[in-house]
Amino acid sequence: MLKSKVAVQVISSGVLPDDAIMLGEAYLKQWMIPHGQPITIKFGAFRHPVKVIPVERFDGLRIGQSLARKMGIYVSTSLRIQYRSTTSTLALGPLIGVLVSRDDPSVPNRPFGSITLFCKELVDACAAQGAHVYFFTPNQIVGNYNSIEGWIYSDGWRKTAVPAPDVVNNRLTTRKLENKPDVQHFMKEVKIRHNTAVFNEKFLDKPEVFEALHKDSTIVKYLPESHVLRNYTMLKAMCSRYPVVFLKPVRGSLGKGIIRISRLDRETFQAMYATVGGTRRQQFSSLLKLFSSISGKMKTVRYQIQQGLHLIDIHGRPVDFRALVQKNETGKWTITSIVARTAGSHHFVSNLARGGTLSTVREAVAKSCLTAAQGQDASARLQRAALEIAKGIDTNIPAHFGELGIDLALDTNGRVWLLEVNSKPSKNDNTPLQDQKIRPSVRNMIRYARHLADF
Repeated sequence: MLKSKVAVQVISSGVLPDDAIMLGEAYLKQWMIPHGQPITIKFGAFRHPVKVIPVERFDGLRIGQSLARKMGIYVSTSLRIQYRSTTSTLALGPLIGVLVSRDDPSVPNRPFGSITLFCKELVDACAAQGAHVYFFTPNQIVGNYNSIEGWIYSDGWRKTAVPAPDVVNNRLTTRKLENKPDVQHFMKEVKIRHNTAVFNEKFLDKPEVFEALHKDSTIVKYLPESHVLRNYTMLKAMCSRYPVVFLKPVRGSLGKGIIRISRLDRETFQAMYATVGGTRRQQFSSLLKLFSSISGKMKTVRYQIQQGLHLIDIHGRPVDFRALVQKNETGKWTITSIVARTAGSHHFVSNLARGGTLSTVREAVAKSCLTAAQGQDASARLQRAALEIAKGIDTNIPAHFGELGIDLALDTNGRVWLLEVNSKPSKNDNTPLQDQKIRPSVRNMIRYARHLADF
């Protein structure tokens, strides 16, 4: 059986015209590719009729420079190839398009700012697996859904016309960009026209997640009581049931805007606000006065009110866990990593952007107040919860996800709780970039893209 990843050589157009390609003879025999008859070469949305010239004792593919340019390929590379006899099509790929928020052509070495290293890591991972990746922004979606002006890496970053991809990984970082009519129309059209798979196609709002997961009997045990905060009556009811409640912006991220409300005595309440510099505290002589102080914000920010949990901590700093779950080469959810995040001093949220620190689950559990018995299988229980929650999202929310960041917690009895689910997990929030190494999370993304594109 010949391998499906082959070396693709780009040669002078004077040697090889656009309507011909050269392929190792063994491939023609194995796949029964007809001699002398036109077949279609396919790369993403690009299709072009060619004749195949067999080459003895050669296990690669040669294409002319002019044809390669039309495909957005500038240098020799490795790609997966597959002959589909029902349509007489030789498919190359997968071609992956990563939709990013912004680019800056004036900084050619760092066109994507802080995520440029991650983008280059994706390029290297694709080269290793026989895939091809490019990057594009909403501004490069201009109504022609057959091709896009995207960024490729070829001895440096360059912009060029590339075909619409087999797979789109939506890594837009704001709902405003994601909801632009051009972006929504593009995602809809490439699915219809080119059978493009789009994954992580939407942001998740906190109430949407909790309401959807409540339908799943296997997941309810992980869910703290949560509601959209609508009025004072709801705040009063939750504060009568729980000594601590949290208000979380429905569309918040990175711990921004979270308010922790706790009862100090029968009448007095304290609100703690998460800010970049630390925690700001404010006392109120009644719950009604506290509500009045936030009711103005509620006109522009929708809050989810959530049962406060008595979480494990390390020297008074709360600990939670970020599980990165990804679909693999067979389309099944798997755990890529779970890390413990300990809140920074003067903070009650654990995000790295707020001074939080990372450690292994085992280290965090060992340093916490859990007994040996309570912490014994903590890692396995966190993994099981993350996988069940990911499957629940798939089942109950009508959108396509290939990776999720799932924030979990352990209470002081060792019980696992869900805090929130992030459909755009940061690649710097689990395992940091390492010199010249491709992280498992990046390799897994390519494997899933290959699965989606049938390579």
